Amino acid sequence: MKRTVLTLALAAALAAGCSLDSTPSDDSVDVVVGYQSKTINTATAGALLRARGYLESRLADITARSGIRYRVDWQDYDTGAPITAQMLAEKIDIGSMGDYPMLVNGVRTQANPQAKTEIVAVTGYHPRGALNMVVVPPDSHADTLTDLSGAKVSASVGSAGHGTLLRALAGSGASVDVLNQQPQVGASSLESGQVQGLSQFVAWPGLLVYQGRAKLLYDGAELNYPTLHGVVVRRGYARAHPEVLGAFLQAQLDATDFLNRKPLEASRIVAADSGLPQEVVYLYNGPGGTSFDTTLKPSLIEALRNDLPYLKSIGDFGDLDVDGFVDDAPLRAAFAERKVDYDSALASGGGSAPGGGELWLDGSDSTVTVADSTRLLQAVRAAGDRGDHVRAAYVYDTELGTRWFADKSVWVRDGFRYLPFDTSAGAKRYLAAHPGSAAVEYQQALAGVV
Repeated sequence: MKRTVLTLALAAALAAGCSLDSTPSDDSVDVVVGYQSKTINTATAGALLRARGYLESRLADITARSGIRYRVDWQDYDTGAPITAQMLAEKIDIGSMGDYPMLVNGVRTQANPQAKTEIVAVTGYHPRGALNMVVVPPDSHADTLTDLSGAKVSASVGSAGHGTLLRALAGSGASVDVLNQQPQVGASSLESGQVQGLSQFVAWPGLLVYQGRAKLLYDGAELNYPTLHGVVVRRGYARAHPEVLGAFLQAQLDATDFLNRKPLEASRIVAADSGLPQEVVYLYNGPGGTSFDTTLKPSLIEALRNDLPYLKSIGDFGDLDVDGFVDDAPLRAAFAERKVDYDSALASGGGSAPGGGELWLDGSDSTVTVADSTRLLQAVRAAGDRGDHVRAAYVYDTELGTRWFADKSVWVRDGFRYLPFDTSAGAKRYLAAHPGSAAVEYQQALAGVV
């Protein structure tokens, strides 16, 4: 009987993602991390961080110096809401989530001194807001969000994707019936016809479009408003175990450095952990996708302040002192330990998209970049002529700069140039402003490029 109990306990520990330790629990410190493996721009505090073992390595260094042992428990969730619930119950110590969920986290936990949280780092952000999008069924006749007026749209209420939907609809005169659903449930609802649109955060829009299960209707970059994901920690835990928070931030910086140096390899690792196609992961963590930068930039903090009214519009949310909710001191200390100037890093990043294109051939462990979208089409056609299979081709929306799949883009021919747009609405705006230009199918663009 004792042997059976031990076997079950071992199986449970392995299923929970715990690192086993022979030291009794009273002699070790638990580190419980809530993350979202399928939310690509939290990878440096989640899937990539876990897979590379950076946190365990940093904690092992502390053990070697102090003798204190640590046990890390990784808990994977689909959205930020359940992470917040577990932090409120003091069962998760460190979590990563999007901008709206972080604010909800701060509001929900602020009344409990032991559960009260603070933002200590950013994982990834997009300066224009392209991390959140609205998709519709492939055969939908909708071209703009206003075409969905009166329709049912799936969104995770309180999520970054829901926030983008609210902002995009504000002032348009259109309204939709929002169904509060988890992302995977919303994807099924879209396919079954239960809803006519789905508004979500990465990587769901790219995944559904890549799989041919949806087309992009609205790019959050149209708002030209920053979206971000970041790291929150329970203050009580951070005060009790500052060395753990320090180790976590150092590990996150390790993961960020790795991703920025080897984005294709990082996408392979994250894909293996999350179950997402590597082509979809690389859409977001390749050049010009998510900006992976840990610093708490003033523009991002200002965006959080301006998000509060929208949060209050969807529920009973109290006030939150955003400046008091953000603490950059631990991250500054982590930078100083690495002898890196935090203020220089704070002022950098968030530049414009590359503007050309990137080709990834099947069987290759590297990609080829080209100067513009016309040359990308030439490279794709040349690969086909050689008999090479194109695994993925990425372009940048002509109007908004958003990185997107070439074969899922809407193409416009303007003279000898071929220009990609990630939505039909964007292409139509260009066509209206440029007489003589014409919309073409992707295969037509490939055949016509010279």
